[in-house]
Amino acid sequence: MRHPLEPPARPDILNEVQAPLPDDMPVARALPWWRRALDHAPVRRLLVVIAFAVIWEVYARYLNDSLLVPTFSRTLEALIDSCLSGELPARVWSSLRVLASGYALGVACAAVLTTLAVTVPGGGDVLGTMTVMFNPLPAIALLPLALIWFGIGNFSLVFVITHSVLWAVALNTHTGFLAVPQTQRMAGRNLGLHGVGLVAHILVPSAVPSILTGLRIGWAFAWRTLIAAELVFGVSSHSGGLGWFIY
Repeated sequence: MRHPLEPPARPDILNEVQAPLPDDMPVARALPWWRRALDHAPVRRLLVVIAFAVIWEVYARYLNDSLLVPTFSRTLEALIDSCLSGELPARVWSSLRVLASGYALGVACAAVLTTLAVTVPGGGDVLGTMTVMFNPLPAIALLPLALIWFGIGNFSLVFVITHSVLWAVALNTHTGFLAVPQTQRMAGRNLGLHGVGLVAHILVPSAVPSILTGLRIGWAFAWRTLIAAELVFGVSSHSGGLGWFIY
């Protein structure tokens, strides 16, 4: 007996029931090993690197000019020899010390400027004006000024690295602070948070993604500036960094 609430059968819309599959017929077929390997991003990136190395090797052998374009195998051999001799690790360590000093100083200055920008009336306008003026200025353009102020040495390197890091970190951090909802700011003020306390407990946790983006961009800018600056100052002062090693 059909239930009173059950709708009547509609033969015109009923789908035909398919016959069951045999028990010995496989339901799914396993993918080949190379297809499964290509599903992983590291494998695909490794293949790109291998393809680039092969193209490099073939083109260098075709050009047959080791001074202009050395082969990939010769370059890899020189890299291994430099690592085993300890020369390359020493150059890397020398550059990392300067990089860490400039990067830390740039991040510290950015933290101070962004804190003042959101706690002092008119601070946001000051930071915005300074960012518009100095952020587009390449750090390499300050090399002559750094040479006049600090002379040839690590202080000049730290100065240009600080400039390259400061504005990238400050811009992204301040943008993250401005994106914090007003409701969270009001909740913090109701709890008695003002000034640095409001920044540390409300703004910074809410702006972590923007802060991390600024730190990542600043790190890339710092490396680029360091190598370019060492090509000038490293050669003159024999600081022994990666730029000097490349030269």
